[in-house]
Amino acid sequence: MKYNEHLDLSGKHAFLGASQHSWLNYSKEQLEERWKAEKAKEEGTELHALAEQLIRKKRKLRGNDTLASYVNDAIGFGLIPELTLVYSYNCFGTADAIKYDDRKKLLRIHDLKTGVRPAYRIDKETQEPILDQLRIYAALFCLEYDMEPANIEIELRIYQNNEIFTDIPKPEEINEIMEKIVSFDKFLDWIKIEER
Repeated sequence: MKYNEHLDLSGKHAFLGASQHSWLNYSKEQLEERWKAEKAKEEGTELHALAEQLIRKKRKLRGNDTLASYVNDAIGFGLIPELTLVYSYNCFGTADAIKYDDRKKLLRIHDLKTGVRPAYRIDKETQEPILDQLRIYAALFCLEYDMEPANIEIELRIYQNNEIFTDIPKPEEINEIMEKIVSFDKFLDWIKIEER
């Protein structure tokens, strides 16, 4: 038998694909909800790419919606878009926008969120937002550039749903994440050796 090759689909996944078979149990309403969620993800990717180009070219936007606030603040604070921070092959990530000001000893990390669900959690005691993803970026920055969190100021911001959520973590909170990264990285390396 001669099989059809479908070279144009190589490496791609269908929305109604076999490997993501949970759609078999969807109603049409659930299918529509998932479709909209996927489209929103695609739009988020496109908006991040647009924001990166605007920041690189220092092109501010009019208005005060989420995208404009994010882009304009990143430009105003002199942040660099899409910087990859690396501790190891087990632990790295790309900050949407970042800058370390050596003179002020201030690390700023900003993140654009295009989804509707909150991208943070609320501290039960202080009722302040905790930006875990950005705290990890701060820990990665400190590890990669050999910085002590106690010797610098850290300001983290998420731009989402036309609001800005700010988190100023304590040095010990970033140290805790750094210690976990180092510990988990060693453990993963040990697992890899054991698998050989």
